[in-house]
Amino acid sequence: MPSLARKLLIFAAIDGLVLQPLSQRGQSRPAPAPAVKINYKDGAITSLREGGLAVEGAKGVGGENEGNGFEAFGIVGLLMLSKSSFLISITRRQQVAQIKGKPIYVATEVALTPLTSKEKAELSIQRTRKALMRKSGDAEGSEDSDTGEDGEGDATVSDDVDDDELHAAIGEGLYAGMSQGEHKRSSSVAEDVMTRRGGYGPFAQKWFSTKGWTAGQRRNLGMSISEASSASSDRTASPNMDPKADGGKPEDVKGRIVNDVAERLLPKLLRTTQILFGTSKSFFFSYDYDITRSLGNQQTINSDVPLYKEVDPLFFWNKHVIQPFIDAGQSSLVLPLMQGFVGQRSFSMDTNPPKPILGLEAAGKSAMELTDWSPSEKVLENIQSDAGAAESPNQRTSSDRRSTEKPFLLTLISRRSVKRAGLRYLRRGVDQEGYTANSVETEQILSDSQWSPSSHIYSFLQLRGSIPIFFSQSPYSFKPVPKIEHSTDLNYSAFKKHFENILTRYGSIQVASLVEKHGNEAIVGDEYERAMKKLNQSNGNAVGFEWFDFHAICRGMKFENVSLLMESLGDKLDTFGNSVEVDGGLVAKQSGILRTNCMDCLDRTNVVQSACGRRALELQLKNEGIDMSLQTDQTTQWFNTLWADNGDAISNQYASTAALKGDFTRTRKRDYKGALKDMGLSISRLYNGAVNDYFSQTAIDFLVGNVTPQVFEDFEANMMSVDPAVSPQKMRQQAIEVSQKLVVADEHEELIGGWTLLTPQVSNTIKSSPFQEAVLLLTDRGVYACRFDWNMEKVLSFERIELEHIIGIKYGVYITSTLSRAQSDEKRNVGLVISYKAGSNNITRVNTRSMSTAPSREESDLLGGTSITPAPSSIANLIGLPSAVPHRVLALKALPSQSAVTDGNDSPRVTEMEQVKTVCGEIERMVKLSQVVELGSERREILEAGDIISLADARRSTGLLEQLGHSLKKFVWA
Repeated sequence: MPSLARKLLIFAAIDGLVLQPLSQRGQSRPAPAPAVKINYKDGAITSLREGGLAVEGAKGVGGENEGNGFEAFGIVGLLMLSKSSFLISITRRQQVAQIKGKPIYVATEVALTPLTSKEKAELSIQRTRKALMRKSGDAEGSEDSDTGEDGEGDATVSDDVDDDELHAAIGEGLYAGMSQGEHKRSSSVAEDVMTRRGGYGPFAQKWFSTKGWTAGQRRNLGMSISEASSASSDRTASPNMDPKADGGKPEDVKGRIVNDVAERLLPKLLRTTQILFGTSKSFFFSYDYDITRSLGNQQTINSDVPLYKEVDPLFFWNKHVIQPFIDAGQSSLVLPLMQGFVGQRSFSMDTNPPKPILGLEAAGKSAMELTDWSPSEKVLENIQSDAGAAESPNQRTSSDRRSTEKPFLLTLISRRSVKRAGLRYLRRGVDQEGYTANSVETEQILSDSQWSPSSHIYSFLQLRGSIPIFFSQSPYSFKPVPKIEHSTDLNYSAFKKHFENILTRYGSIQVASLVEKHGNEAIVGDEYERAMKKLNQSNGNAVGFEWFDFHAICRGMKFENVSLLMESLGDKLDTFGNSVEVDGGLVAKQSGILRTNCMDCLDRTNVVQSACGRRALELQLKNEGIDMSLQTDQTTQWFNTLWADNGDAISNQYASTAALKGDFTRTRKRDYKGALKDMGLSISRLYNGAVNDYFSQTAIDFLVGNVTPQVFEDFEANMMSVDPAVSPQKMRQQAIEVSQKLVVADEHEELIGGWTLLTPQVSNTIKSSPFQEAVLLLTDRGVYACRFDWNMEKVLSFERIELEHIIGIKYGVYITSTLSRAQSDEKRNVGLVISYKAGSNNITRVNTRSMSTAPSREESDLLGGTSITPAPSSIANLIGLPSAVPHRVLALKALPSQSAVTDGNDSPRVTEMEQVKTVCGEIERMVKLSQVVELGSERREILEAGDIISLADARRSTGLLEQLGHSLKKFVWA
């Protein structure tokens, strides 16, 4: 594959930002690609000829004086929003593993450089450069260094070292001490909170931070919270987060931001982007190896094909933001990033271990017993000792090993799917294409320490993902009740697509569902089981299904009972096997996959997947002639820590905290201390889900390309973004079809048109909050206003209006709220009001269990069946005179013409006013056709233009409490 730029110099030229690839010292790679310029005005990306521009820009870089550029280790992409564009580049990295001699890195910090002018870019570059120099100067022993929180420093490789030097540093024992959260000692919860404030969530971070509650503004997505706080606590360390830092005057910047909703949210988006791609340490990359594909799915190497064309698009997280470089043909700058986890540990196994002493406790036990996975008290003392005189047998140098010991590497790679990406309670279940939330492919690779071609390389794959049913849960409860959404047919269609996708990708499927069989979780668990039975009846039991109630079977913290599940699944896992590579070629390929899920697919799933990984490791070592049950050291702390780190990383990315039950995964012991820690993590999850996740979800959707910039207008108005699980256009069209079949009883009645519009929740009113989306049908005899249940896809109620009863139609400005700019736009907030006589031929029907005729308008005046008190009799009724026929109104408001969800349809959309005029024109035409006009008389005009609710009226009717409530929501969520 063509060489990727491993290091770049980024500096500001007169007309654009210049990216100059740099040569690596002591390497014989081809000369770096020509410099690339990103134009300030239009963002055009072009190549520059080799010349004085790059050399002049590089002058001073690396010296004591301020230079006008900084070095980066790759490009993440371009963040383009409204009138602002920013270059996202990797400024710090850390090597976490090596596969076949190819280093794997995690991005630990990114810089966002504005692309508006040379002055603004230079100011940002100078601050980035100063921050990097400061961090380089105090990296040793500093909290801002690239080392992790818990002992990562032993394995940290400086990002200033060239790749050849990195290769030289890769040797035996390099990864023995590597951890992203190694458990080193036991301590009280209070001590942990005091010493590691922030690691227990925003509450602890704020209470124990020297910056107090203001630290909450710098919180990240829940991933390595203490690091994010440290990295962003100093303004110099985050040089591009302040929109004033681009060199403009504060007044000018303020005026520009106020005029644009997206610009108002830009500072928060920049902070979220920097944390997501940088300080969260959740994005991994390699210049030479495709980490997005498993060992059994690696593509044939083609030196002419760039890496971004080889990677699996399902795990290509920065594809949307890097697309401008792809379109410009700058393949040397296109560095694919994968979200998930990569970890590696070295360990040794004795091929001829000493025979166990007869009678020794546990000598006859199987290594598969989970109780044997715990380290002995002596080993724990050694790990916790400050002197460190006694090391674990798997962390010794080659000179200390027995001659019969063989070194191995265990590599763990988790790949999070870019489909249905997002956070815990905001992305649940499945989408219409069959992709589930929190879908993660985890690969466990066993190899010798040198990746010798002649040795066996083993790969074992597992899969996790949310239950493939449309469901949602409220983020405002510890144990929210799941709510099944959409129709049975739509659920089964998505369910079937999901398993068809897995079958095509992995082969045979075995499902392990860990949700409870009773209580709230059983709501989706039962639906899951019913859909699986239906699927297997149609395709001949193609999918194995095992419902293992984890909480019931492991009640009392007896997590060792997971061995019962391993016994049940053992035969099926044996038939799947694993992938094996020898001399660069596959000699065996895994034929199926275990798909594990709980409700979140985090904590219980972590325990089960680690048990499966342990089982696979034992079988692989047996193929190498090694029996783990005969080894002198039965602690396997290296294995436990690796899987615990993996669980924490996945949990941080989805639930904003470390994984629950992590103490058992690390030590194979469960006690009250772990339970107390889990309680604290649960509180942090509740806080993040209720407060922090809404904007973070919006940012993720925007960065991966699921939504357009309009999502920020929607967020300002509603404080949340729409879930793109189901196409709104398809849902609306289906709703029109369902409503037509159900409410148009006369088969001779011809359908003229159908639309979806907003209408007040209470009928016969113009303004009643909240508005709900309804279906409007027009036939040659009447108008039908249908209230629709969009979750269950059924008609709740409808009202039929005879055409001859319509006496007037008014259309125009229809503003119901002035809380946001989008809601106050007179061009986009338009609607119509139909005035009609309440005649006996009009029908109102309500759907309880089935469509039934409403007894009378007085008894069921509200659409939806809510009874009201009948209107008092008038004086005319009392004296026997005929009363005037009351007039009623049907208010309808146009839906936004542009949706934040990307649907691939680039055709021009009609405006809101055009929608309203079309509906009004069709109704007027049909009313006139139904009118009986006497000779010599003119047809009565029923259509008029005028404000329904003007902007001035809307401002007067917006109460103080409503404004305060919206301001409070913005304060909390935006």
